Parts: sequence; structure tokens; C-alpha cells
Amino acid sequence: MRVLFRQLEYFVAVAQERHFARAAERCYVSQPALSSAIAKLERELNVTLINRGHSFEGLTPEGERLVVWAKRILAEHAAFKAEVNAVRSGITGTLRLGTVPTASTTASLVLSAFCSAHPLAKVQIRSRLATTELYRRLRDFELDAVIAHRAPADVPEVEVVPLYQEHYVLLLPADMLPPGASTLAWPDVAQLPLALLTPDMSDRQIIDGAFADHGVTVSPQVETDSVASLFAQVATGNWACIIAHTWLWTTPLTGPMTGQIRAVELVDPVLTAPIVLATNAVGPGSPVARAFIGCAQRLALEEFFEAQLREITRRR
Repeated sequence: MRVLFRQLEYFVAVAQERHFARAAERCYVSQPALSSAIAKLERELNVTLINRGHSFEGLTPEGERLVVWAKRILAEHAAFKAEVNAVRSGITGTLRLGTVPTASTTASLVLSAFCSAHPLAKVQIRSRLATTELYRRLRDFELDAVIAHRAPADVPEVEVVPLYQEHYVLLLPADMLPPGASTLAWPDVAQLPLALLTPDMSDRQIIDGAFADHGVTVSPQVETDSVASLFAQVATGNWACIIAHTWLWTTPLTGPMTGQIRAVELVDPVLTAPIVLATNAVGPGSPVARAFIGCAQRLALEEFFEAQLREITRRR
């Protein structure tokens, strides 16, 4: 049985790396040993899994089917071992967490509670991937959990736990804000010099949709895939930006560079988007992922972020 798991591991590595030498390096074995193990797997199954020439030329139809099952088998095997370890010594292992960039601050709050409750666990975070790629990796067992916008309806085999509603807030230098304004409408914001997230990001697509509802198309001078970079652009005094309100608690709007920055709520409409914690619905799931969900559910994230929003937008 152990040999079979090793063969499947080698096969999945080749399928993902699309290169025998890189797959062997990833699995810490020699290339001949890896190739021999996969050839033995093909003989045992009586199918050809990989098209071979001078190098890797892709998977056969049988190989494409097997790689789906192999990922599931390996994930459930790892989950079973983690379950046994959890019974014996508590939650251990590594949580592979993916977040959209605007939810990385949310992850820090949940991880603080998670790591305090489970000090033997480790965490790896991927926070620069598009939402579609996060869900793909979740379905392919490359991630244990994802904090992101709700998955499209055509994404199967995903379980979600609602976390909070993401609100959109305008950050801008104080001298760009009309006197006495406590909110701004989207058409008014479109007249400002804007720095925005890149068009491939979910938040940018939601923001563009709000402008489009008013018949407006914006063309920002600066586009970035980093929310921290948006803060920096506003701090120069040259641009305004639109961010999720969940970032407000992490970056004080006071100090030498940020003392003249204001946070203003956007209206007409007040735009929100649901953020969820998603896990793979196939199999029992890993203990580390279930523990992470438990920690997230015990936090009052909606109330926490709303309180931060009220406090900061009241400042003048």
C-alpha cells in the first residue's frame, strides 16, 4: 500500500510539473527511480498514463482521469494520518490557506486564534492568487481552505461558511474631499485621480460594476495587485483609491505620511460583497481545516469590522 501511495505521489508531481526532472526533485528522488515507479504503476493498471517522447508530452486520456482520483486519494490519505495524529497529540500538520489579497487581513485575525488554540500547527498562506485560481487549487487538494468572495455557481464540491460582508471605502488625501462631505457617490468618485486594483481581481470587477451602473467607465492611472500599494499611492497625496473596509484596522490613518488621509463611505449604492471561508466538500476533510473553520466561526468578524469602519469614517 505504501508503494502505491508513492507511485501516485510521483505521478501527480509529473502531471503538475510537466517535467520528469522537476518532479523528481520535488519528490526528493532520482529521475530514474521516479520514472521506474510510474512505469510500474502503468503496468499494474495496464494503461499508458503519460505520452513520452524525448520529454514529457502530456497525459493520456487515462492519465487525465487518474490524476483526479490520485489527488483525492492522496488528500484523504493525508487527512486520515492527520486525524490519527490529532487524536494522539492534538492538531498538527500544516494548514495551506489561500486568500484573495483584500482578505489577507481577515486571515491574520483567524490565524491568531487558530495558532493560539493549536500551537503545534503551522500555516502556509497564498494571498496573491485570483479567486478562480484559489478555488481551482482548493478543488485539486492543493489548498485546505480559502478565504475569498463566494465561489461562482458552476464551482462544484465546495462547502462555504459565510464570514462577513465586505464594504467598499474611498481613501483619499484630505484636500481632495469636498468641504463638509461625509460620503461620496460613485459618479463623484469617478472624477478623482484613482489608483485601483488590477482588472483581473474580483474586487476591481465589483468596483467596475458599480461605476458601470452609473454609465461610467474609469481608467485609473495606477493599477496594482497589492492593497498595501494602494495605501502608499494615497499617502503620496496624488491619488485616491477604493479598498475593502477590512483593511482599515491594519493601517492607522495618522502619522507623518498619512495624517491627511480620510476614509469616506461610498453611497448610491452602498456596495457590499460576501466573503466566505471555503473548503473542499469531498471526503471527511482534514482536521487542521476543520479546526480553522471552528476558530473562524467563533470570531464576530462582521461586528469587529463594522466597528472599525464606524470609528474611522467618523474622524474628521
